[in-house]
Amino acid sequence: MILISIVIPIYNEEEGVKLVLEKVRKIKKEISEYDFEVIVVNDGSQDSTFEILKQENDIILINNPYNLGYGASLKRGIRRAQGEWVCIVDADGTYPIDKISDFFPYLDSYDMVVGARITNNNHIPLLRRPAKKFLNWFAGWIVNFQIPDLNSGMRIFRRDFCLEFWGLYPDKFSFTSTITLAFVRSNYLIKYIPIDYYKRVGKSSISPWHFLIFMGLVFRIAFYFNPLKFLTFFSSLFFIGGFIKGTYDFYHVNYVGNLSVMLIIVSFIILAGGFMADLFFKQKSLWVSKI
Repeated sequence: MILISIVIPIYNEEEGVKLVLEKVRKIKKEISEYDFEVIVVNDGSQDSTFEILKQENDIILINNPYNLGYGASLKRGIRRAQGEWVCIVDADGTYPIDKISDFFPYLDSYDMVVGARITNNNHIPLLRRPAKKFLNWFAGWIVNFQIPDLNSGMRIFRRDFCLEFWGLYPDKFSFTSTITLAFVRSNYLIKYIPIDYYKRVGKSSISPWHFLIFMGLVFRIAFYFNPLKFLTFFSSLFFIGGFIKGTYDFYHVNYVGNLSVMLIIVSFIILAGGFMADLFFKQKSLWVSKI
């Protein structure tokens, strides 16, 4: 029987942790086709979360003595996991945990199943929605794949495939964004299932500044997985700028200025760097596949 490891990172969730664990227990009782283990990672909570978790006898409890971050907590849980599949979900009450069973029929055909927060019952804060849409679009453009929800925190994936990209996963936020892009770019199969997204229980630890962190991470992953497309975009910007400036100079002062030449030269340097980086990535992927 296939074992599924449910990994739940928790930080200061004393208000909602019991309800989350009750929903997980209900799934374990209702589904007999799979075995389950529940791994809860307390990430240095400063409220009573850890005391509550210590009273739960049917979970594997990992305690970080101090806060390591969302990604680091997930990685500790995944290391401990014994299952062929890993299911991750947050403990803030925002995800419909009772819908996890809807993911299981797709495990035979896909390598990752993700809950996409795209239904009408969606309580993503309004201030985050434009940034979320932009990140989804930009990430999808980089990897040539339509991504309805880049960083959904409710998903199931093959553990062995996840381990292939271990060095890429950040210790703070954006673990989910990274694993999404890594799977897509490696041609692993992903299925998106629409899910609701509820108002969280307790206070969120995400601030508007995390958008910049997410963007930096997407840029890093884009450069790693598709450097040619990523750098060609910037190369084109420099070339167009140099061409327009050179054309203006030629028709108005009858010569092409140094700035125009410099912009065009920089565009070719960036493009050459993209070709070299793309070649390096392909050679590295070929080498890894032979191991």
